[in-house]
Amino acid sequence: MMRVLKTFLVAGFLGVFFAGPPGRAATHTDVTINNAGLLLKGRLFAAEGAGPFATVILLHGFPGGEGDVFGIGGELSEAGFNVLTFNYGGSFQSQGEMSLPNAQRDIQAAFDFIRRSDNVEKYKVDTARIILGGYCFGGGMALGYAAGHPEVTAVFSIAGNDHGEFFREYARNPEFQKIVDDMFVSMSVPIGTARFDKGALPKEIVAAGIDKLDPIFDLKASAPRLAGKEILIIGGWNDRQVTIDQFILPFYRALEKAQAKNVKILAFQDDHYFKYSRDELAHAVIEWAKAIPVKK
Repeated sequence: MMRVLKTFLVAGFLGVFFAGPPGRAATHTDVTINNAGLLLKGRLFAAEGAGPFATVILLHGFPGGEGDVFGIGGELSEAGFNVLTFNYGGSFQSQGEMSLPNAQRDIQAAFDFIRRSDNVEKYKVDTARIILGGYCFGGGMALGYAAGHPEVTAVFSIAGNDHGEFFREYARNPEFQKIVDDMFVSMSVPIGTARFDKGALPKEIVAAGIDKLDPIFDLKASAPRLAGKEILIIGGWNDRQVTIDQFILPFYRALEKAQAKNVKILAFQDDHYFKYSRDELAHAVIEWAKAIPVKK
């Protein structure tokens, strides 16, 4: 039983979001994001109307997929938001190699893409209202990026992984290490869809020293840097990967300790893949995003 639970935790870190039923299809435009010469493949779900529109950068789990994230992008666009999704560098058809720092640079490239003058005009982007969010791996990446960028004022995380907690578990648990290492082999090309940068594998990160990892990847430690932002945290009561007890509540309590004032936390009676509550999940994100005050 313990081995099964640990396998679930690994899957939670990876955010294998293509498991479970797909989100419903929505109209989108294929886009290419330039990250310092490396091309990332993405999709933009454009809102319809006069605009300007708030825009959501929506991050996949790992390795993610080449479509929407649980249909949230499509539902947000129908509610009047532009939504940009993309594959991280080194996954699927995106160029480059995967690592935690490289994923952060991918997010920066997505922000640059949204703020580019021709895209602002084409997609009627309200550059004062750009929201960052993600699922599992992407939730942790979104929060980490927001912690390192004061200009990001609104961020949401769906079953978001705390990478600091993950690597601490990896370092202290040999059985967990074996499961993780085998999983990364199966995710790597030529077997899987991911290409990893040198030093990016968990065994390499831990061997180099967890203390050398950028503090933004440790969500509880980053809480003071996130406390002034609009934050939505969503978990699943039946999630055995990114559990409420080990990942969601400790981060929320750290935000409370840091005196965060604008944090909303929700939990659905569902598992890691929100198979039975995807409409409610999308509506919760939409309701929260619409309520974010416009900064003057």
